[in-house]
Amino acid sequence: MDQPLPHTARSLAADLHALGVTAGDVVLLHSSMRSIGFVAGGPQTVVQALLDVLGPEGTLVVPTHTPANTDPAGWRHPPVPEAWWPVIREQAPGFDPLRTPSQWMGVIAETVRRWPGARRSDHPHVSFAALGRHAADIVDGHRLDDALGERSPLGAVYRLDGKVLLLGCEHGSNTSLHLAEWRQASPPRAITGASVRQPDGASQWITWIDVVPDTDDFERLGTDFEATGAAMSGKVGCATARLMSQRALVDFATDWMAAHRPSAKQRPDLSASTGAPCSTPSSS
Repeated sequence: MDQPLPHTARSLAADLHALGVTAGDVVLLHSSMRSIGFVAGGPQTVVQALLDVLGPEGTLVVPTHTPANTDPAGWRHPPVPEAWWPVIREQAPGFDPLRTPSQWMGVIAETVRRWPGARRSDHPHVSFAALGRHAADIVDGHRLDDALGERSPLGAVYRLDGKVLLLGCEHGSNTSLHLAEWRQASPPRAITGASVRQPDGASQWITWIDVVPDTDDFERLGTDFEATGAAMSGKVGCATARLMSQRALVDFATDWMAAHRPSAKQRPDLSASTGAPCSTPSSS
């Protein structure tokens, strides 16, 4: 049996075209490099293929979240001793969009973050990086107290009628579903915090109030959305890929959450401190 050839920028670009990615698109990417298979040139090739397809008028967006930069009081997998909490808050290096690497977002997202010309939002929990025509429009003005809401990069992608590309990922990683959470009538809110680098280089622990994210039903929600036929699926390399309109997804999810989430989750609770926005940090 003949050994399959490595995936290349050209072959991946052809797969992306076949899936429905077109020049000028705004694409919010969630990805698993491992799922794609062997790529000549690795993650750099994947990013180049995406940029080649999107062209100079397109924009590529990725999550560059830093979930370990959250209040250690909320860490659960694993928890850390209470005696450590003040040390972590006081001594952790402050988030800096230029210096701080993303965590657990995957090597493709980190490659985009470090790509020449990339811009990154300055939210210390849930930043996004972008390359292309609308990069500044998407990442600028990311508010602490609207982390994944209308004034976040997710809201900007919605206004630009962008697309979501799940490349080897499931809907549990689909951050656009959080925009639907922020749109609920009275989502639960809580105090949260992070270490942020100051202009003089010092770190400062800051706190604010925002919506408490909940991904527990994202897979079920995503399955119901796909059942409407609104997502295109295919192969990019060896990975199963799904491409969908972010507006269609968020509009569906907003109604779905209003119908399926218990009313108890709509009662605000300002007494608790949240953990990580999209995943729980470990101590490693």
